[in-house]
Amino acid sequence: MDSIDILLLQELERGLPFVPAPFEEIGKRLGLNEDEVLERIRLLKDAGIIRKFRARIDQRKVGIIANALVAWKPPESGGNDLGKLLAAFPSVTHCYERSPVPGRWEYTHYTVHHGYSKDQVLDDVRSIAVQTHCPEYAVLFSTREFKRVPNVRMQENGGGVP
Repeated sequence: MDSIDILLLQELERGLPFVPAPFEEIGKRLGLNEDEVLERIRLLKDAGIIRKFRARIDQRKVGIIANALVAWKPPESGGNDLGKLLAAFPSVTHCYERSPVPGRWEYTHYTVHHGYSKDQVLDDVRSIAVQTHCPEYAVLFSTREFKRVPNVRMQENGGGVP
């Protein structure tokens, strides 16, 4: 790695500019052309310095303003495959299973949903409830975002470009 690679990594950590040719724009900032930027990224990836290279969209900027965590209580008659069923829906971005708190909180499965409106998310959740035969759920919409870290593990391991 040389000083230009370090500057390139710093640019990439800030995120790609929202322009038609983001690598060309980064190149202008560093005195490189687009092909040189892409070649350096490839070499950094081949060397294992960049492990992953992926997009992270600022969902609010594209109109996705309704974010909900849905807690699901499996029906008494089974529900062993509920996690697999929930995870199969395209609108579910995250799906988890957790132990209940008997007598206080009987929900065991959790899904995360994003949409352009609360109504859209609620309609989707209702549809999932019908299709999975799981009528007991609680929808918790986000009201405010305090922190969002794209890849905590990378930061814990000493940084790097997510």
